[in-house]
Amino acid sequence: MERRTSCLQANVEFLQQALTKLDREFWDRSASTDRNLADARAEIAALKSKIEQLSSELAQMKAKAESNAKK
Repeated sequence: MERRTSCLQANVEFLQQALTKLDREFWDRSASTDRNLADARAEIAALKSKIEQLSSELAQMKAKAESNAKK
């Protein structure tokens, strides 16, 4: 009986260690994913700003070209 209890205790300890390791890995991956998402959002915001700037410049160039064409 003592041998079975010892074996069972070893299995419980192994499973607890495995769960702890998996939990740690999950939170590490989750934190990494959160950082990547924040980086992607910042890059998207920068690209949107650049697109707006280029659209504005294009509109100005079109207006200038139209005014030159009318002269």
